[in-house]
Amino acid sequence: MLIFKEVDMQIEADPYSAATKIALNALSRRAKSRGELYAVLLKKNTEPDLIDRVLDRLTEHKLIDDQAFANDWSRSRHIYKGLSRNVLARELRQKGVGDIEISIALEQIAPESEMAVATALIAKKLRSLQRENAEVKYRRISGFLARKGYSHHLISQLLRETDL
Repeated sequence: MLIFKEVDMQIEADPYSAATKIALNALSRRAKSRGELYAVLLKKNTEPDLIDRVLDRLTEHKLIDDQAFANDWSRSRHIYKGLSRNVLARELRQKGVGDIEISIALEQIAPESEMAVATALIAKKLRSLQRENAEVKYRRISGFLARKGYSHHLISQLLRETDL
């Protein structure tokens, strides 16, 4: 009778497959830009040339599309968070999206849309400030819109038109 000893053998995974799996896991949570995926793989000590190969392959298969990502991100954050084009551009840059993709994505947000969203934000904020005097309302709404990235000029214009 032969007795086989179980030997612990660690089989090293193919680095390309491992990097691809990491990237796909990251993409399963939400869409990500190429820059975000690059950072994820870099944190996992993946070699830069291997990262480029993996990301090029995922781009070929349309799993990474920075333009679509920028369009969706900016549209969603503008509508649901009320963010201005300035803040959206900063967020997209932080996510590693290129300037051309950012410009194209932000062109889809018309100035009228920014005004409409800012006006809606003012109306919403005014409901919570009913008991405050006009000066406090002006200051709080002004700060609120500034944090959302709206220009001082637009804020002043909209607040002049609003009955505080």
